[in-house]
Amino acid sequence: MYAEKVLSGMRPTGRLHLGHHHGVLKNWIKLQHEYPCLFFVADWHALTTDYDEPGGIVDSAWDMIVDWLAAGVDPTQATLFIQSRVPEHAELHLLLSMMTPLGWLERVPTYKDQQEKLTHKDLTTYGFLGYPLLQAADILIYRADKVPVGEDQVPHIEFTREIARRFNHIYGREPGFEDKAKAAVKKLGSKRAKLYQELRTRFQEKGEEDALEQAHALLDEAQSLSHGDRERLFGFLEGGGKMILVEPAVLLTEAARMPGLDGQKMSKSYGNTITLREDADSVRKKIRTMQTDPQRVRRTDVGDPTKCPVWQFHVIYSSDTVKQWVQTGCRSAGIGCIECKQPVIEAVLKEQEPMHERAQVYLDDPQLVRNIIADGCEKARKLAQETMRDVREAMGLDYS
Repeated sequence: MYAEKVLSGMRPTGRLHLGHHHGVLKNWIKLQHEYPCLFFVADWHALTTDYDEPGGIVDSAWDMIVDWLAAGVDPTQATLFIQSRVPEHAELHLLLSMMTPLGWLERVPTYKDQQEKLTHKDLTTYGFLGYPLLQAADILIYRADKVPVGEDQVPHIEFTREIARRFNHIYGREPGFEDKAKAAVKKLGSKRAKLYQELRTRFQEKGEEDALEQAHALLDEAQSLSHGDRERLFGFLEGGGKMILVEPAVLLTEAARMPGLDGQKMSKSYGNTITLREDADSVRKKIRTMQTDPQRVRRTDVGDPTKCPVWQFHVIYSSDTVKQWVQTGCRSAGIGCIECKQPVIEAVLKEQEPMHERAQVYLDDPQLVRNIIADGCEKARKLAQETMRDVREAMGLDYS
């Protein structure tokens, strides 16, 4: 059993907008105080669809990292790194590809979905077909047991679990496993060994989940065990072989649908965004010129907030009192559209104020960002190298 870890990544698409903040970053900021977190720039993933236009990836990555820091992601609480600076991701991806059935990749829902959406791109590439496996390698290389995703990404995590299961089944059966596991039990000391055997019996014969939890706690406390023996005892406990790769669980995140300036979902492709660090004058101008209820042609016309994109911003940003003021004022023509937009402008600017302050430190000294990422890559790489040592050994590729 490995320590709890959360892993999440983002493709470098440049400056982030308020949709990213409400959909992902607020959740990251919460998680970084609850678990050890690894957050990474998925630059290789960007190449799966933009392989013919790689020029902007590096600049986009640095812009995105500054946005993370501006939003409140804390490098003292979480490990921030760049995928391509940890080459073990690619090594694990390659080794996993040797045992991944082609049909598993072809049935990932987003495979056909993306091909249909991005018809202007030739996505009949090996890299695009294999990107769910690269995503699985990103997770498995850190033995991350929690991955925050929305509903649409759940099949990717299930795919990752299947890959881990298949790998452990094929390669987790070391010669003489049972004898080695029994020898490891004795190293627990007579009292702990007896308790371990009792808990193992309760779990295997009666399926008692609490027995499994108690046994995990027992092994976590056994400081004298070597890493190999600890893993053998976890495998022996559950009736399998030595566990090498950890099956991740889904941390389901609420779908926060941040509206764009036109009422559609906020997205760069729709040109309806407000970026996290947008200039205050630009924010004011964008919100003031937002479309409103088409029925309100004149100031004296009554309107319906549910038909107005501005109302969707009030839902996210305004207090109940302000929302009531909007509902009453709009439906009675008691307030005009410009008045209605003012509290939204103030709320967005207030949310962005600390982001501008935090970002300025890194804009004044870009080397600070480089240092944070260098430290993060070093920490991430150490974890990845530990996993790869076990993977190579299990696959018979340990030449030491």
